[in-house]
Formats: sequence, C-alpha cells, structure tokens
Amino acid sequence: MSSIDAQAASAPIATDYSSARADGPPQEAPGTVTGTDDEVSAFDAISPESERARERFIPVTRFALLDRLTSPTAWPNGQAQEARRFFRYLDHWRRQQYTAELHELEETYEPFSPDSDLLMTRAFSPDERAVMQQRILRGMERILQQANYVQIQHSDVAQILTQDSAYGLDLHVDLCAFDELLLFYRGASSRRNHRRRWNKFYLREEFDVPIFQRLFLLFKVKPFEKHVREVMQTQQLNRRDAEKFVKKARETIPSEVKESCVYMKLFKNIPRSDIEMVFPNTRVRFRFYDKLRLSATAGGGLTLGTVSAAGKIAMLASNPVAAATALFGLGGIAFRQTMNFMNQKQRYMVVMAQNLYFHAMADNRGVMLKLAARAAEEDIKEEMLLYSVLAKEDAYMQDIEAIDAAIEQYLASSFGVSVDFDISDALERLTADGLVVEQPDGRLLTMPPAEAALHIDKKWDLFLDELPDPVSAEGMEFEGYSGSR
Repeated sequence: MSSIDAQAASAPIATDYSSARADGPPQEAPGTVTGTDDEVSAFDAISPESERARERFIPVTRFALLDRLTSPTAWPNGQAQEARRFFRYLDHWRRQQYTAELHELEETYEPFSPDSDLLMTRAFSPDERAVMQQRILRGMERILQQANYVQIQHSDVAQILTQDSAYGLDLHVDLCAFDELLLFYRGASSRRNHRRRWNKFYLREEFDVPIFQRLFLLFKVKPFEKHVREVMQTQQLNRRDAEKFVKKARETIPSEVKESCVYMKLFKNIPRSDIEMVFPNTRVRFRFYDKLRLSATAGGGLTLGTVSAAGKIAMLASNPVAAATALFGLGGIAFRQTMNFMNQKQRYMVVMAQNLYFHAMADNRGVMLKLAARAAEEDIKEEMLLYSVLAKEDAYMQDIEAIDAAIEQYLASSFGVSVDFDISDALERLTADGLVVEQPDGRLLTMPPAEAALHIDKKWDLFLDELPDPVSAEGMEFEGYSGSR
C-alpha cells in the first residue's frame, strides 16, 4: 500500500454531523465537476459537463472500499476484522437476493428471448404475453435503478438524435417502429479525440466527445398489423398505402429481428450524438458535404460524357457502330457515378459497424446477468459506507442529511470522486434485514459487527428452508415442440 493509500485508509468517515450540515455540499477534488443534489434528469445527459448533476454511481470497486473501510485505525476496540467479516457476509447475502430475483425474471424472459435453444413446452395467450412483457420491463427498470443507471425519456431521445455525429455520420432512426423502448445510461462524461477537417486545412485538432460510459437499450419491434393501423390513423392513408409505407420504413430492420422477441443490449463509451447506431433500424444518410461533392462529380461526368457522345449519337443513321459505342460509354459513366454513391454509403456502414463492434458489451440474457451483478455491487457499497457511520456513532433520523453529506465528503477526499450518495435506499435495505432498527425517539440502533455477522449467518440458514416453490400463473403445458417463434 502506498503512503497516499495508507493515509486515506486511516481516515474514517467524518461523523461531525453539525459541521457536515453547515458546510453544505462536499468539496470537489481537482478535475471534478460540481453539480447539484437534485436527481439526475435525462436532459442532463446531453447538457454541458458543467451543468450536469452528480450521479449516484460510485466509481470505486467494492474491494477497494472494503479495504479502506476496514483499516485497523478506522474501528475502535479492534473491531476492524469483525467489520470486514460482516461486510463479506453482507456482500454474499445481497448477491444471493439478486440471484433469487433473477431466477424469476429469467423464467419470465425465456419465451421472449431471441437466443433460446430450449424446448418450449408452454403456450401463452396474447393477454398472458402482455402481462409477462410488462413484468420484464418493470424488472429490468428496477435492476437498472439499483445499479444507479439513469433513464433517458423518449422526448430526450428525440433531442439527442439531432446532435452532430462524433464519427462524421448522418444517422436516422424511426422510433415509431418499436412497441417497447427503454434507454438507460450510467456515467455521462467526455473523452478526448482527434480529427482533421477541410475548413481547418486538415490540420490535426483535439476535441471533446460527450459519451455515455454505459448505455442500455431494450426494444421490441411493433407488430406489423399494429404499425399499419397506426399509420392509417395518423397519416390518413388507406390500407394498401399504409402497408407500403410500413414496409419501406422497416426495410432496414434485419429479418432476424422478430416481433415476438424482446431484445436487450449493453454498450460502453457510446458517443451521445451517435446513439442512433445502437438501434436495429438505423438508416445512414449522406451529409450535405458528401451530397455536394458526389453531385458535382456525377453532374460534371455526365455533362462531359453527354457532350462528347452527342455528336456520335447524331450519326446513328450513317455510323451506327460509333453511335452505339457512344451510348455504351455514356451508360458506363452513369453506372460509375451510381456506384460512387453506393460505395460512399457502404463506407458509412463500415464505419458504423467497426465502431459499434468495439462498443458492444452484452446481449439479452447476458445483459440481465451483468446488470444484476452491478446492482448488487452498488447496493453493498452503499450499505458498507452507511453502516460504517451508524455502527460507530449515535445517530438519529434527523441526522440523515448530515450523514449523507459526510459520506459524500469521504468519497471526495479518499477517492477524488463526486457522488450523489443514495442514503435512503441503503438505510431501507439495512432496516429491512434487521441490521438497523429505528427507536421511538428516532435513534438508529445498529448491530455491532460481530453480532451483525451472526445475524446474516442465521438468515442464510433460513433462506433455503423458506425458499418458495416457483409458481407460474401464465401459459398452458402441452406436449411437443412449439417450433420457431
């Protein structure tokens, strides 16, 4: 351990509640951005760095936090080792709770999974599938919120989609193609990148690219019939024209994307102005500069070809061979210019695919597993921080805001991070597990570390004894294989 780490580890969380309340928000470490204590809104995701609120995500591993919080000098009467043992018990206990919740969610998701290779032995009515679909959405929303992700509302998605591209692409997404759509992010920051532009004489320049460090996408494609009915109603079209409109709007959606499936994607370091590329129906459009360049090239080539071929075409009666050669050459020029347009669009697609390849993290069921693990880790970090305060000092419910500020100050001074600590959520979990009890006078009575570890041990012993039998209220069992979805 370095000397800096040793100094930080030996410094316990400040518990001078009165001074914490008077001092206001924690002092920011150098290089961090001061935000507000308000909840992070989706619009903040596209605001300048200096205007964004702090997020609740704690960008420190639970292992580093465990070492800091259980240093020998941080606990009185040699309780550091007992506290470490309790935190390890609590870590495994919290993960087990998420595992039990995840089992039920995975069972519900199985009929909607595009990757399932299991035998389907249960049929579901449309109403049952609708109930299960909403259960998946609500379950994922809860996991994402516990993992300290922030939701991006549809109105904000539309605004983000108009931003200039960081990769020089002009992308378009039709959000009306989706029956369900969820977007969550965690870690809205920026990174340095390089580019060369013609108006700067192609000199190399640095610029900041606003990014989402993590971006979650859940979508379900709207059933074709439902989409057609909506187009008929909103655009006053007859059924034939509405079907043509919908087919053209959905022609970029790969055939592998099924209407009956719910898709989940997790990405990293996605430029905020290029989130269009994570959707399955992304259209690549030409930028104004490319339209101008290609139009000028095509127009010039066709004009020169037409002028040079005009004389030979006029000799069609006297010299048909020369006229045919001129027509063939003119057709070749037109074909070459058409291919230039197609090749430019193909280059755009390659740029989008190459960048997306390095941003992808997980798909579908893998997303559920990864986010559930992150949610459990966020919970245990919050609980370790709060317990480290409540177990050492007399605390009351009226001190909660000051304790919150003290923990935020500790994270800023020890790790140089600015966090909006979610104290109410952590206190609710510790109370639900019986580790903290609120007395009639408002005092928060907390079990000492050794007793708390035994308490978790007993809860583990009862866990399997009280394990409920899984009961599925949807579907009907049948024999045989249901075939493809």
